[in-house]
Amino acid sequence: MKKNKVFAIAMTVLWCVVFANAMHDRTLGICMGLCMGVAFGLFDGWKDKLVAEKEPEAGGNEFREDLFPVRILDHAETGDALQLAWKVFSEFEVPDYAPEGAEEFRKCLNDEAYLAGIRYYGAYDWKKLVGILGVREDSCHICFFFVEGEYQRRGIGTGLFLRMREDFPGRKVTLNYSPYGLPFYRALGFRAMDS
Repeated sequence: MKKNKVFAIAMTVLWCVVFANAMHDRTLGICMGLCMGVAFGLFDGWKDKLVAEKEPEAGGNEFREDLFPVRILDHAETGDALQLAWKVFSEFEVPDYAPEGAEEFRKCLNDEAYLAGIRYYGAYDWKKLVGILGVREDSCHICFFFVEGEYQRRGIGTGLFLRMREDFPGRKVTLNYSPYGLPFYRALGFRAMDS
């Protein structure tokens, strides 16, 4: 049985117990718990199928994800995107880098020449920016791809990637990977060209 299905079943049982105890009505509690568990399981299944089975279709102005909408950022919002990039990089990736490598990344966040020609996509939780993807429009190279730690493993990175692919259909996409992000990039279909 797939890991996400086991998790959905476990969540269903948990919700049944929680609702039955909280509502002091076992039948109603179990029904509500089943609804919550099934909804949770359906959402996870949709996410997996979208990544594994469906290439995004060309066209369309907006990728809609119920919980974390994704959109193109305007120029005034790029500062927030770069701050999020540094925060997540510092938290998750700095341990894998030599001090010189971390310093180079910090410098590129303030280098106007390096930042020119990058299109930024942002994922939001209400009004809070929780994930970003920055891609060079000319080469389709992803320069920045970060999701806040507490929001990771919720499909946000996948949503950002799929929304970007809508704007660059059929193009070869590249990125420089870090050890921390490698399993996620492989799940998106990337393969290593070199190390």
